[in-house]
Amino acid sequence: MKIFIKGMMCEHCVAHVTQALKNIEGLSAVKVNLQDGLAEASGTAAHAAIQTAIEDEGYDVVRIEE
Repeated sequence: MKIFIKGMMCEHCVAHVTQALKNIEGLSAVKVNLQDGLAEASGTAAHAAIQTAIEDEGYDVVRIEE
């Protein structure tokens, strides 16, 4: 799935989002791209759980695509 994120500005932001996504049960192969504002992951986690995890880190989820 592709997760479009707004608000990431540096590699520390990438690390925070990456760790937040890795902590979600059901997600794997997490990859976050700062330049594109995009996270990609495999798995079956609920979109609400993904959105909450990212927003809890201080970033905005623009949309999630399967």
